[in-house]
Amino acid sequence: MMPSSDERLYMSANGVRQPIGPDDSDIRSYHESLIRADYERCHPDDSFEDLKHRARFSKEDQGLLRDWMAVAAERARQQQKDAAPEIRRPPIAA
Repeated sequence: MMPSSDERLYMSANGVRQPIGPDDSDIRSYHESLIRADYERCHPDDSFEDLKHRARFSKEDQGLLRDWMAVAAERARQQQKDAAPEIRRPPIAA
């Protein structure tokens, strides 16, 4: 039986096991959607799904996936910031 493609991946470095990407599978899927096209544009002979598959057993690919997921998290933060209404405070009279 093959594991689900939505299964969370982990990176082991120096004896420390760290998760790659967010805990929530819906958020993780959203983050992946933010970077998939850019990854595949930067790596024309590869797919994002192949990277995720290789990251299960390759430390180099775990690191590459971790870096791309960090880009996705930053993009998601920026989109959330851009979508939030800006709160303006009235000027303080002197």
